Amino acid sequence: MENRILGLHHITAIADNAKRNLDFYTKILGVRLVKKTVNFDDPGTYHFYFGNETGTPGTILTFFPWEGIEKGTNGSGLATHIGYSVPKGSLEFWKNRFQQFNISFQESEIFGEKLISFNDPDGLQLQFIESSTPDDRKVWTTDDIKDENALKGFHNITLTLKKADPTIKILTDIFGYDLQKQEGERYRFATDAIDTANLVDIIENDTIPAGRNAGGTNHHVAFRVKNDQVLMEFREKVMSAGLNITPKIDRDYFYSLYFREPGGVLFEIATDNPGFTVDEPLNELGNSLKLPKQYEAMRGQIEESLPKLT
Repeated sequence: MENRILGLHHITAIADNAKRNLDFYTKILGVRLVKKTVNFDDPGTYHFYFGNETGTPGTILTFFPWEGIEKGTNGSGLATHIGYSVPKGSLEFWKNRFQQFNISFQESEIFGEKLISFNDPDGLQLQFIESSTPDDRKVWTTDDIKDENALKGFHNITLTLKKADPTIKILTDIFGYDLQKQEGERYRFATDAIDTANLVDIIENDTIPAGRNAGGTNHHVAFRVKNDQVLMEFREKVMSAGLNITPKIDRDYFYSLYFREPGGVLFEIATDNPGFTVDEPLNELGNSLKLPKQYEAMRGQIEESLPKLT
């Protein structure tokens, strides 16, 4: 892997009820709870990480479940749709499963790829897509969801913007993406630095009202780099483009930078290192509450304040 953006690292969204969020993703969608920790800025709120067995970058969907938060509104200036790659032929399984759990869905195609669209319990917009390119990522399976149907990880993220050009400039000039396809108001950008989780779609429509970031919307989109040396190289590139960007932040499982791209979406650049096994073994990932070191002395108080998950 080169000193390049390696597709998507993770996507972080906002939920309301923590137990409902946990149950939906682990029991209905069948992804693994890779890490159970707390929000760095609000330790009375969980931070859940869902992914494949190891929490491979490009499979990680994370949530801040703020209990009682008002419902947000999808619209321009937000990442509006999360696309998961699913195995060829698995959409029938998912349609039957959604009917079993009374989950409404719509069938369609984007750029010739079959998909189903649906919302999670908070209204977050998800799409399961039969990718036209091979995807051999290792999946996490459950009693109900086996290899032939399990989620592979991200396929794409869709940004909805009033004007696409300033954001496109970030994707192409700084992140190394290229325009792959365009149909009407939808543009698809891809990086050839990696084969999966490597697509960003942009919907350009200046009539869509601005989104409002709250429950059921995406908080930020994180792009992947190999290590913190490459991370800091990208910090210089973003600063050279005249954008404000944070210093390097230690998120325990990766190092991060944050900046808001011109269309309004909060972007993060995150490293592969050190990974999710830094504080618990692979076979125990997500089993216990892990706290940032600055909160460890407050463990009893924090555990008492967090919502009950059973």
